Amino acid sequence: MALNYFPHSPSSHRFFPPNFNSSTFRKSVLARISNGQPPSSSNGSLSLPQNKPFSGTRLAMLLDVNPGKPEADVVVIGSGIAGLCCAGLLARYGEDVLVLESHDLPGGAAHSFEIKGYKFDSGPSLFSGFQSRGLQANPLAQVLDALGEPLPCVNYDSWMVYVPEGEFLSRIGPTEFYKDLEKYAGQNAVWEWKKLLDAILPLSAAAMALPPLSIRSDLGVISTVAARYAPSLLKSFAQMGPQGALGATKLLRPFSEIVDSLDLKDPFIRNWVDLLAFLLAGVKSNGILSAEMIYMFAEWYKPGCSLEYPLHGSGALVSALVRGMEKFGGRLSLRSHVEKIVVKNGRAIGVKLKSGQFIRAKKAVVSNASMWDTLKLLPMEVLPKSYVGRINTTPQCESFMHLHLGFDAEGLREDLGIHHIVVNDWDRGVDADQNVVLISVPSMLSPDLAPPGKHVLHAYTPGTEPFELWQGLDRRSPEYKKLKVERSEVMWKAVERALGPGFSRDKCDVKMVGTPLTHQRFLRRNRGTYGPAIQAGKDTFPGHSTPIPQLYTCGDSTFPGIGVPAVAASGAIVANSLVSVSQHSELLDAIGI
Repeated sequence: MALNYFPHSPSSHRFFPPNFNSSTFRKSVLARISNGQPPSSSNGSLSLPQNKPFSGTRLAMLLDVNPGKPEADVVVIGSGIAGLCCAGLLARYGEDVLVLESHDLPGGAAHSFEIKGYKFDSGPSLFSGFQSRGLQANPLAQVLDALGEPLPCVNYDSWMVYVPEGEFLSRIGPTEFYKDLEKYAGQNAVWEWKKLLDAILPLSAAAMALPPLSIRSDLGVISTVAARYAPSLLKSFAQMGPQGALGATKLLRPFSEIVDSLDLKDPFIRNWVDLLAFLLAGVKSNGILSAEMIYMFAEWYKPGCSLEYPLHGSGALVSALVRGMEKFGGRLSLRSHVEKIVVKNGRAIGVKLKSGQFIRAKKAVVSNASMWDTLKLLPMEVLPKSYVGRINTTPQCESFMHLHLGFDAEGLREDLGIHHIVVNDWDRGVDADQNVVLISVPSMLSPDLAPPGKHVLHAYTPGTEPFELWQGLDRRSPEYKKLKVERSEVMWKAVERALGPGFSRDKCDVKMVGTPLTHQRFLRRNRGTYGPAIQAGKDTFPGHSTPIPQLYTCGDSTFPGIGVPAVAASGAIVANSLVSVSQHSELLDAIGI
């Protein structure tokens, strides 16, 4: 599952369009790594004149630029969701934007890949809020709306939970969860859960009154936020009354403070809240902003709510963003590895590729790399020591173990469901390594992701795998292979528990194990990290500008933080900040927010 939340989702008639030539791209880098093979050549050259098809659109490797002198108004480093959202909106605004991606598939941690007819999600798979419109919509839904790219989804309302207290089907919605609580945790848990919902759901009006797409990182925010949305904010405060308005002041404080203020002591309730917070942002309830949790609660525990899985997999999300960007003239160049950001006279003026080719950025360079990896692209002599010091001392979430399987569906129950959460021991904490395993079987909702009679599965430990266990290992060594077997066993056991006796390891046509070194190598993320382990109330996520004029950052190293909706919002904020207030306001009018 990948509770990369805040609100999410994809499209395309099939995972790959009819005109997609699979020989155009080599097999997934993740799969190649798993087999001990090197990733595709990232020679950093933009000299290829031909266009290549990608997901129903034409992938421009080089468009209207002079040979040897490629340039753009804005150069975006990395095609993760944040980078694609930023680039798509900039293209929508009329800017000439070029996205440079080191690998042979776009999407970053959200990309999809195909092996032996199985189409795998590499990351996020638990989404909601895509069908909403207006102020309360998922920020990613708002970006796709601006790009004119609808996302067909399958709706569902539950996932299986395997916890020390028992196994049950957890349903979202205002009342269904009470039945599970009464059975597995007792009447006191029911009472405390009701107390929590009664306290926080009224705050959701304030949490949702300010759409992320309205935010920019300059003084223009006074026009796009304060003036535009002050009436809705004041109205929400008035409707909440004095007590609710007072509670709204806690939106930017840790969610644990709200839990503590309500004197909630039931162990299951506190563990469950920690689990939801951890799945959402990689930290427990004492480290996550109340606004994020309240947004999630409002999406999951209101009447008529549902979860959504994109038809044809999470890769359809990436396809939709690429398609939307290219529709407005944006460009994507794959296998284009940025070696450094070029700074001249104190300003970012472009990037240098591994091939030695220089690409000029007339207005800005935007990095969708992590803060640590962006730092590696910059000349140290131009950076303030305080900026370098903050990045180097920012704590990191741990990395991942992944298990991707393609297997025979025979003997499995038909109501298996798409998502399963396994918690082995509450006392160890949800952030302990080898303790929580998330499982997604997306072919239950989108059968085209696997060959007929087969299923595709992705299991992983969510940002809890210590990088130190793997650091320095040779991926071809017996030690590395032995450690993969040992550290993946917790996922195998979780899968066997979730799928039941009808599943056998021997039935698997595809077996792939990913490690922190896979994350580090393929996603080019420092230590393979999930992102910054920044705790609400103790520190804040950095903004999007940098000490280098014309250099901006977006993604999970920036505000609002980790998670699909959050990174989509970060990309939008950067795009908004690079255009005029009038252009920004016109876009908000166009999408009805």
